Amino acid sequence: MTKKTDVVIAGTGVAGLYGALNLPRSLQVLMITKKDVKSSDSFLAQGGICVLRDADDYDSYFEDTMRAGHYENRKESVDIMIRSSRHVIEELERYGVEFAKKNGAYRYTREGAHSRPRILFHEDITGEEITSKLLKKVQELPNVTIWEETEMTDIIEEDGRCRGILAKGPDGETEIRASYTLLATGGIGGQYRHSTNFPHLTGDAVEIAKRHGIRTEHLDYVQIHPTTLYSTKPGRRFLISESVRGEGAVLYNHKKERFVDELKPRDVVTKAIREEMEKEGTDYVWLSMEHISKETILEHFPHIYRHCLEEGYDVTREWIPVVPAQHYFMGGIWVDSVSHTSMPGLYAAGETSCNGVHGANRLASNSLLESLVFSERAAKDIAKKLEKRIIIEK
Repeated sequence: MTKKTDVVIAGTGVAGLYGALNLPRSLQVLMITKKDVKSSDSFLAQGGICVLRDADDYDSYFEDTMRAGHYENRKESVDIMIRSSRHVIEELERYGVEFAKKNGAYRYTREGAHSRPRILFHEDITGEEITSKLLKKVQELPNVTIWEETEMTDIIEEDGRCRGILAKGPDGETEIRASYTLLATGGIGGQYRHSTNFPHLTGDAVEIAKRHGIRTEHLDYVQIHPTTLYSTKPGRRFLISESVRGEGAVLYNHKKERFVDELKPRDVVTKAIREEMEKEGTDYVWLSMEHISKETILEHFPHIYRHCLEEGYDVTREWIPVVPAQHYFMGGIWVDSVSHTSMPGLYAAGETSCNGVHGANRLASNSLLESLVFSERAAKDIAKKLEKRIIIEK
C-alpha cells in the first residue's frame, strides 16, 4: 500500500506533536506511533521544564547546562534553547498547559546541578500535563492523521534524498511518501534491563540512520538516573524525580550516613551511589524525604507518594530504596540548528536527535524544553522550504 502526504512524522511524543502543531494547516501531515499515542516517554517526565527566569539568569543557566554536559555541549544550540524558552512556555499555556503558581506568579523548583530554581512544574506529572494538552490540540487538527500501532521499518531513499518512510501496522506494510520526514521516535531504554523508558523505545531511527550512512553523534552518551524506586519486579523502573532532592530529600547508605551532595549533576550522584552499593555489598541505597513537609509532598509529589504507597512505602514516614537506572540518550542522529540531518529532506528532533544541547550529560529538566524548541525549528524550516518550492513550481 502507498500513502502520499506532505510531511510524515514518526513519533507522537512532545517533539512529534509540537512539530505537527507548528506546521502550516495547509499541509497534510501523517503521524505514526509504534504503540498507542500515550506510550511515549514524554508522558513520563516528572520534574518539570526549564525556563529562563529573566535576563539576569542567562549566564548562570548557560553555565549550568555547559558544566553538567562537561563542556562538550554545542554552544549555539544551548543559546538557542535558552533564548527560546519563554516563548515555548507562553505557547504551552496558550495550548492549555497549567504550571504551578502562587498568587498568580510561577512557582519554580530546583534540581541537581542548577544554581537556582528555574524549573516550572505541574505536580510531579509535568510531562503528562504538557503532552496530553498538545496531543488534544493535534487530534483536533483536520490536516493531521495519526496511525497507532505502526512501526517505522526504514526510510525511503532516492538519489540521496529522503522521500518518506516504510511502516508496518495492523493492515500490513505501507510506503509513506512525503516531501519531508521528521523522526521523533524517542530513546533507547528498551535495549536495557533496567530503564525508566517504555520497553518499545529501542532506538529504531538511529539504527535506520546508520544503515543509510546518515551522520550520527555520541552514540555512547547514555545518562543513568540516580534515583529510581528499587524493585525486583520485571519491567520499567519508576523514577523518583530529581526535584524531590531539589526540595530537600537526602541519600543515605545502610549505615544511615550521607555520602554525596544530592544536587550534584546526575552522573556524579550516580557514580557515588554505585560506589556506595559496591562498598556495602547492597542492591540499593536509601532516599529520605524527612526534610520535606508532608504538605509539600502531597501537593508537589502526589503521584510519587501514591506509587510508593502502592509498593508498600509511605514516603512521609519512611525511607525508600533507590537504585540508578538508564534514563536518557544524549547522542543520536546528528542535526543542525534547525534539526535537519545530513540527508536532504530528513529532520530529527527530541531524544532520537543530537543537536549538542546536552553535551555528555543532560542537565535536569532540559529535555522537554529542548524537544519543543528544536521540533518547532524543524517545522518552521520545513514550511519555509515547501513555500519556496511552491513559488518555484508556479
